[in-house]
Amino acid sequence: MNLSKSQRLQEHLEFLYGKKNAFDLHRRIFNLLEEYQKSSEDLKSSIQDKFSQKDVILITYGDMVHDLAQSALRTLKDFIDEYLAEQINTIHILPFFPYSSDDGFSVVDYREVAPNLGVWENIRALAESRKIMVDAVINHISRESHWFKAFLKGDPDYQDYFIQPDEKWDLSKVVRPRTSPLLTEVKTDKGYKKVWTTFSADQIDLNYANPEVLFEVINILLFYLRQGVTIIRLDAIAYLWKQSGTTCIHLPQTHRVIKILRLILETASPDVVLITETNVPHDENISYFGEYDPKTGQTDEAHMVYQFPLAPLVLHTLIAENSNHLMDWVSGLGNKGIFLNFIASHDGIGVLPARGILSEKELGRIIDQVRDHGGLLSHRSNPDGTKTVYELNTTLYDALNDPESPNPSEDIARFLASQVILMSLAGVPGIYYHSLFGSRNAVDNVQITGRARSINRKKFSRQELEKTLKDPENTHTKVFQKILHLLSLRVEEPAFHPHGNQEVMRIDDRIFGLERYSPDVASGVLVLVNVSSEKLDINIDADLSIFKSSKEILDLISGETFTISEGKLRLQFTPYQYRWLKKK
Repeated sequence: MNLSKSQRLQEHLEFLYGKKNAFDLHRRIFNLLEEYQKSSEDLKSSIQDKFSQKDVILITYGDMVHDLAQSALRTLKDFIDEYLAEQINTIHILPFFPYSSDDGFSVVDYREVAPNLGVWENIRALAESRKIMVDAVINHISRESHWFKAFLKGDPDYQDYFIQPDEKWDLSKVVRPRTSPLLTEVKTDKGYKKVWTTFSADQIDLNYANPEVLFEVINILLFYLRQGVTIIRLDAIAYLWKQSGTTCIHLPQTHRVIKILRLILETASPDVVLITETNVPHDENISYFGEYDPKTGQTDEAHMVYQFPLAPLVLHTLIAENSNHLMDWVSGLGNKGIFLNFIASHDGIGVLPARGILSEKELGRIIDQVRDHGGLLSHRSNPDGTKTVYELNTTLYDALNDPESPNPSEDIARFLASQVILMSLAGVPGIYYHSLFGSRNAVDNVQITGRARSINRKKFSRQELEKTLKDPENTHTKVFQKILHLLSLRVEEPAFHPHGNQEVMRIDDRIFGLERYSPDVASGVLVLVNVSSEKLDINIDADLSIFKSSKEILDLISGETFTISEGKLRLQFTPYQYRWLKKK
């Protein structure tokens, strides 16, 4: 039997809190939605379709580029308007709230913009011409927050906002993403207490077993929608619910919370997009799509999930000069949800998602190269007391290219080959700000902050960046111009629509081959990337449906035209060369 949204919400709330509490919470949530709809008439989105080939997400901090003459968010808007207006339609502004640590991911106040970045008006101004993606850092909150300070002072309204395991709790199976202590002792007005801290002593986990916490978070997310936000990223969501004797990751209650958030946010704004960030192996990651309905083609949790295995797989492909693992993986992805494809971000490159796809020897080779190229390694604690590398802290450019032995022409080509793979896959590409320029490891940042992730988080002055981009011989300028060219081609090509089909094409171990089609199959592109340092001469059978009824083939990237002769298409590749081919 098909249930209404209201009935589904009631069912999820009862699963979490029981019938009595669910009834009251259900009523309060719908009152909240009525208030939202009355106050948000002028902010309704005009987006007709959630995704198309024109969707490209820029991942950036609010002050990644700054100018002392104006607010950082205004400077970011000016830079994007001037340089990226035609290529980028979505901006993921990493946490821009007041914070106490972790470069924004220890939020002090969810409803405020950090004064050094700007004000909500700056966010709304960005949202006038682009989609805005905001972080919901709702697994934990800063110990400097009003909520936690009220807890410390004994305020009864906040005593159940945080998790305080007693001696009866079985913590033996808890999965740890860090090496820091799971519990942190704090001094309250009622004596010392231990609170749950998954990520650090400054990031206090919220207690979703308390329905008041869920209600308050829903209120905050609706507030974001009022500011023009279109996309909400659920940060570290896999750890949301805690239960004694369990792993405290991927629990059924966590999935129910996400289903609740989707129901409520879609009711408030049908165009909203919910993205889950779960840095875990692939099968666990895609569980956050939820249940798939073949009749509607819809899932009931996240609209989109991060494609975490892609980064280590692309690294392996270009280090080993062999595309087999990547091709095998892509061929098994299916199309039950939309992926946010990325190979670089504000965090490091996760190793865990590639386990089971790459061997320990292959992972070791990636780890060794990153370390040899000046990158850093972050570890996590295992239940047996050992530690495992879980993240590679490096810029993507230096992970791929040896800074001690530069070969600019080949280095740039190798880096851009990684970007073409990213842009070609079904899904929506996410481009980290530093990938626009092929940034190098910022070792001096690490020395200042003492944090490994700072190696990939350098901030630019606008004057410094624009001076660099005016030099046509500068490596960063060359990368930037080529990235802009690729993005300009991609956003106009229907074959790269995220709902279109993709099929791997096996030609040579050193070639990444992919057929992409528009949803109506009217447009097709053959993606070919030489992932090796060798020159290649290949022949392709030209009876592909992509080339049907055509004798001339166009490379969108180079502008070259090739003629099919005797049923064959002959192509030459320089090291790391890439092509987007379609019938002319």
